[in-house]
Amino acid sequence: MMNDEGGKTLPNSAIKNFFFPKLNRKVIIRIALVGIIAFIFFKYILIPFRISGHSMDPTYRNGDVNFCFTFRYLLSRPKAFDVVTVRLSGRHVMLLKRIIATEGQTVEFRKGQVLVNGNILREPYVAGRFSWDLPVRTVKKGHVYVVGDNRNVPIETHDFGQTPINRIIGAPLW
Repeated sequence: MMNDEGGKTLPNSAIKNFFFPKLNRKVIIRIALVGIIAFIFFKYILIPFRISGHSMDPTYRNGDVNFCFTFRYLLSRPKAFDVVTVRLSGRHVMLLKRIIATEGQTVEFRKGQVLVNGNILREPYVAGRFSWDLPVRTVKKGHVYVVGDNRNVPIETHDFGQTPINRIIGAPLW
């Protein structure tokens, strides 16, 4: 026997029935509904992912777990400085990157500094910089320019550049 908050004594069978109910039709339907709702929620709304790699250090660390919130851009468009998940291959391979420029803007890397429309971009989230150099390019219509926060390695080791907005599937939850 156990006491509840009101001082009443609960029989052990009541506790057992709460955690392990008899499998009747009502319980099976509830379990099935919870399973279906959880499947839909974590398949299409909050997609769990594990960060693999160091391209977003120090903002997001290798091995961290997060969720991609797919409704983030349902009513708005991605904008500069947003961290987004970019679909690379289906929903199984996604890149986590930061938008540094939007359509029509120019982007250039000069001695590790990013210039957008000719102005040096202030990036307090970048811990270290390698001497990246890339000529000026204009972001195409319907695209954004994405890059990782970790620029402390050679430019050849990074996946970055223009990506179509329709490949952005959401943003990390935190």
